[in-house]
Amino acid sequence: MTDVVKFNKQVWNRRVEEGNRWTVAVGGDEIEKARNGEWQLVLTPVKPVPLLWYGADLSGRRVLCLASGGGQQGPVLAAAGAKVTVLDNSPRQLEKDMGVSDEHSLGIRAVEGDMADLSMFADGEFDLIFHPVSNCFCENIAPVWKECHRVLKPGGRLLSGFTNPLMYIFDAKLEEEGTLKVRHKLPYSDLSSISAEERKSIYGGDEAIEFGHTLEQQIGGQIAAGFAICGFYEDSFGGESALDKFTSCFMATLAVKQ
Repeated sequence: MTDVVKFNKQVWNRRVEEGNRWTVAVGGDEIEKARNGEWQLVLTPVKPVPLLWYGADLSGRRVLCLASGGGQQGPVLAAAGAKVTVLDNSPRQLEKDMGVSDEHSLGIRAVEGDMADLSMFADGEFDLIFHPVSNCFCENIAPVWKECHRVLKPGGRLLSGFTNPLMYIFDAKLEEEGTLKVRHKLPYSDLSSISAEERKSIYGGDEAIEFGHTLEQQIGGQIAAGFAICGFYEDSFGGESALDKFTSCFMATLAVKQ
């Protein structure tokens, strides 16, 4: 059996070396703007998160950037005044956060770990969780929502981005050629929906293992964990996917701990 967490860790470590867009840390200009109250972040590829979703001034608030390494969101939130902890599976991604933190004295805490296991954190430790698109790399997301609920204080906020499950129903090879042909049922898994040989022929064997979770698992899972969904929007892939022509490829939710 494939160790998904270990495999994806290695992939994201390599992506840092390759300069993947989600591994490029913010620069000094972004940090200075955030310190002056001029900042915005994305949970999904394009559309900025509404500032109202954060609830209040970030000064002194305890924020967990969940599966959010890469030196992008964590440093900005810290420069805006939050006390930031970044948890990520990739140590190379965390190095990006700590590099910006050390350079600009942001005081970020970096923790290497699996998004589905937050046992290193206490109940009610955080005021806000920022969780950009990443649970597509997690085989079972129910523990993610449960753990987020546990480590948030009552009234705490969970800001999450995730993929539209429709992205996973099509034949991947044909989609690369611009043809959308329905092939897979949901939920989707790179481990069982296609063979290892086919996956290697399409992705070359060095792409992260992904899972297409249903909306019941994504939104219903948050509700089942004890959250109230208080905000929602959709976003595109920025024209990178053939599906962009027909529907939004990503979604984001604001959930509040009850």
